[in-house]
Amino acid sequence: MKLGQEDGTANYEYVTARVRSRRSALFDESDYRKLVRMGPSEIARFMEESEYEREMNALGTRFSGVDLIEYALNENLVKHFDDVLNWADGKLYDYIARYLRKFDAWNVKTVLRGIYSGSTPTEIDDDLIEAGELSDELLGRLVEANSVENVIELLSGTLFGDALEDAYELYESEGILVPLENAVDRAYYANLQSNLPRNPNRAEELYIEFVQAEVDFRNLRNALRIARSGADIDPAEFYIEGGRLFDDDELRQLANNPDELVARVRDSTYGDELDEALTELDGAQNLIAFEHALDAALLEYSHTLSNRYPLSVCPVLAYVLAKEREVDNIRAIARGREAGLSPEEIETELVIV
Repeated sequence: MKLGQEDGTANYEYVTARVRSRRSALFDESDYRKLVRMGPSEIARFMEESEYEREMNALGTRFSGVDLIEYALNENLVKHFDDVLNWADGKLYDYIARYLRKFDAWNVKTVLRGIYSGSTPTEIDDDLIEAGELSDELLGRLVEANSVENVIELLSGTLFGDALEDAYELYESEGILVPLENAVDRAYYANLQSNLPRNPNRAEELYIEFVQAEVDFRNLRNALRIARSGADIDPAEFYIEGGRLFDDDELRQLANNPDELVARVRDSTYGDELDEALTELDGAQNLIAFEHALDAALLEYSHTLSNRYPLSVCPVLAYVLAKEREVDNIRAIARGREAGLSPEEIETELVIV
């Protein structure tokens, strides 16, 4: 990532115009309907005639099948987000750069999971997405780390260092990664909301509103997971500060009463966007289906904010979410077809708005 463009005037009009153009090229429902009925080689050919042409051609001599598709998806994602950062100036640049550190969080959790499960450095490296700020050199050292403790030592001094060090004792005593993964998420969201003005202007308010929504959706997801797990877990341990929907005490109470939790959300700011997700939860009693519906609701909410405030950070962050979802959908289709899943089975894994 190219850094150091925080100074200067935010150029919302220019960046949002470029982003609207990029968003219009994203795959739509009809594209996905075609893809779920193709084999991996047909999917690859389809991508060669799309926005992914450059990456598919560049990587086609080294990879094939699903490997080619996945590498092309990751390279294209990084290219697009680098472009967005390079277009932006001033505060807009700062907001985008902070938001894209979600991929640093993804990479740290990917390394931790890989080492915990005994994956090889190559297997771990294949799943990294280099769209954040952690350097290639540091990522290379993390992939080669021989223990979870070594990873935490390497991340000392980074955005995630202190939070991981604080969570390490609980990880050792429990023997599960959840405390470390939660620490990474908390550090990421704390950074999103750090050093914001006490009396924000309108542009700053919209950034805050977008971040608050994402935090609320994350807390809602965690609360439902805990409620459905039946495990003796304090929901407040998973609480992320900065949302509008719950505080930690409310989350603790509501996680033990799923019906009350759903009623609370229906009456909230997000009631309209989450109506379908909550109906899915009530009807199917299927947490995975609910989480997919929740992802769709966040995309829908981000789109609502983008339409309401077209010259703001909202369309840019909404595009990041939509592009990320496109990559996830194509990856799910390619892996599903390779595994022999039916189109109907694969469609349950897609999030389409």
